[in-house]
Amino acid sequence: MQGRVHNWLDRFFPEFTSVFKDWEGQAALVCLHAFPLPEDVGSETEAEIVRAWRDGGISRGVGVSRARQLLSAASTSIGITEGLQMARRELQILLGQYDLLHEQLEQLLAEIEQLVRQIPGASQLMSVPGIGLVTAAGFIAEVGDISSYEHPRQIQKLAGLNLKENSSGSHNGRKQITKRGRPKLRALLFRCVIPLIAKNAEFQSLHRYYTQRSENPLKKVQSIVALCCKLIRIMFVLWKRKVPYDPIQMLGPIHQNGYRMPLESLIYAT
Repeated sequence: MQGRVHNWLDRFFPEFTSVFKDWEGQAALVCLHAFPLPEDVGSETEAEIVRAWRDGGISRGVGVSRARQLLSAASTSIGITEGLQMARRELQILLGQYDLLHEQLEQLLAEIEQLVRQIPGASQLMSVPGIGLVTAAGFIAEVGDISSYEHPRQIQKLAGLNLKENSSGSHNGRKQITKRGRPKLRALLFRCVIPLIAKNAEFQSLHRYYTQRSENPLKKVQSIVALCCKLIRIMFVLWKRKVPYDPIQMLGPIHQNGYRMPLESLIYAT
């Protein structure tokens, strides 16, 4: 549905995304519902556009300057100018389906949250800054009963993140992950680690250390794989022992050739 709305914008109002980076934002959706086409925007004044945003419950982030940008983009638009009546109808149908799907997803997430809260250890998983309901629910769904595992390396192997080496005789090949096991679990970990590197201080420091250490520095993708394995170990400990995330309860600061990690980031003991 998102792709179909993007397709509509590319055809009839390609300049819209230069004014609003995300058409799913509240202000952008108000515009698409009230005055979707360039000629519809051109029939409004700056004050009327701002009033529409205020009536839609948006009090911050957009004002006269944004309305002026929208009017300027509409006046120079290169969008299709034929069949505009059906274009409005098409967008109205697309947005109606989008709103319905959005509402259904919210209801589904509420039900998933109720189910996840019933699982012992789930709240501890979500105590890690940057890990929310979707990640915790996905991890639990893919891994299953945590009592079936004795070591986090078993979950690492389940995700296909264990290393293999293609060697023959005296030739030592390159080491790489096997990519066996459950691809959804591996994809979930990758999608989780990338935001953690940006927002979680400990993961950010570990990523900096892995990629900048003087001996055997890792490439960025290699560091992400290493951090996925690190996340598995952390979540295994939190879920298995029913303890909340606590950066202080770490093994110790990492020192490599005089390199001291910022924030004294430590590694969980497993």
